[in-house]
Amino acid sequence: MSVVSISMPEALLERIDGFADEHGYSGRSEVVREGTRTLLEEFQGRNIDGQKHMCTVTVVFEYCQPAVQQRLTGVRHEYDTIVSATTHAHVQDQYCMELFVVEGAMEALSGFVNTVRAVPDVRAVDYSITSLGGDRIDQHIES
Repeated sequence: MSVVSISMPEALLERIDGFADEHGYSGRSEVVREGTRTLLEEFQGRNIDGQKHMCTVTVVFEYCQPAVQQRLTGVRHEYDTIVSATTHAHVQDQYCMELFVVEGAMEALSGFVNTVRAVPDVRAVDYSITSLGGDRIDQHIES
């Protein structure tokens, strides 16, 4: 097995160590391996060829970080073809919450979520995916 060196804040490392102790992991490497596998596999198995999905993505960041809002606006424009709506709200006088509604193929949703996760200074990203049924993206519904 290869040894990899990564950088992370001390507070996150302490949380990993506490999680390992609390849940019976042999150490932090085991926790990081499992977390990495989970992250890499989270969209697999849902990618039914051509099936359309809807996803809500909630992003939380500190109010005093206006650069985050600018970066999220850039992401929103980059993914304009799948973003249906956005909402911005202030939470507890300390945080901003950005809610995105996106719809499309799983590959596009995955790309959007991963791009949002990569924005520096974002405190949390949470999402929920809902299948829009068996209709394929390339089929049109006639009324």
